[in-house]
This record gives sequence, C-alpha cells and structure tokens, in this order.
Amino acid sequence: MSLPLPAKRFSSASDLDQLPEHVVGEIVGGELYTSPRPAAAHTRAASRLGGALDGPFDRGQGGPGGWIILDEPELHLGSNIVVPDLAGWRRTTMPSLPHVAHFDVTPDWICEILSTSTESFDRSIKMPIYSQSGVTHAWLIDPLAQSIEVYERTAGTFQLVERHDGTVAALVRPFEAVSLDLSALWAR
Repeated sequence: MSLPLPAKRFSSASDLDQLPEHVVGEIVGGELYTSPRPAAAHTRAASRLGGALDGPFDRGQGGPGGWIILDEPELHLGSNIVVPDLAGWRRTTMPSLPHVAHFDVTPDWICEILSTSTESFDRSIKMPIYSQSGVTHAWLIDPLAQSIEVYERTAGTFQLVERHDGTVAALVRPFEAVSLDLSALWAR
C-alpha cells in the first residue's frame, strides 16, 4: 500500500519576504525560484543601460520622453511574480508612477541581463510569461558575449527582430529615437 503524496504547496508573496537579502526570489506557476544577487558585469550592464535610457526616454532630456523606466520592479503578472532587470511603461500605459510596492500593470518593455546562473530561467520560463502577459518588447543582454537580442511580440509570441553585437552604436527598438552606445554597457 502506498501513501498518498502530500499536496504541492504553492508559494505566495509572503514567501518572498522570508528570503535573505542576498537572494532574488520570483514565483512562477506557484513555485518559488531563487537566484543569487547578480555579478559585477551583470550589475554594470543594467546600471549603464538604465542610465542611458533615463534621460532621453523617462525624463525627455535629449530624446522624446514618454516612458517610465525602472530597475528591478516586482511585477505581478497574473499568478506569477517576476523581477526583470529593467522594465519600461509608455506613459500611455501608465501615466504616472504609482505609490506601490509592486506593479500589476504589464510593462511595454522588459530587459533581462543574462548570467550563467539565470540564462535558462530567463529564456525558457520568464520570456513566455512576459509574452503571455502582453509585454510588447523584450531585450536579452549578455554582458560577457557583449550582445543584445531584441524581441517583439507578434501574434501572441516573441519573435527575434534584431541582434546587436560588440561595441557599436545602435538604434534599438523600441528606443530607436536615440542611438545606444553598446560599448558603455560592457565597460569595466
């Protein structure tokens, strides 16, 4: 006679509060996923990218404005709780920054900075969630390979629409109004 298996325990937002500060937690399909805080190259690329987009797109200095760009926002997308490295909302989607701890409004753009410990999770678990939730643009940045993959949501799924490698200056969707100096992302 076999004993019944215990019911699977679904994780909740309160489980995230119990994690140590050096761990990033996300809940996908009711399951808690954890990863260590990012390494220096990852953090540098994210910081530099946020800085490059902030002036022209969030504040409208030297660019068109019209966006809210945030580092590591906690997104509640249906039953999933995910934390992209960066996310952006057009002001037509989210006119002003709400005073909340997490966001229920689906961003128009997300960016994940890949690392060896998170690449598989970012590509195979999080990207489908972003697409199913209605995110229209997604970037996957690999700071070690010095590359940006640009995806757009078409017919309900992400399609790779461009890739930029190395230290070139590029016009990258949806921020093609201003040239992005990729060499700044890889600077040590």
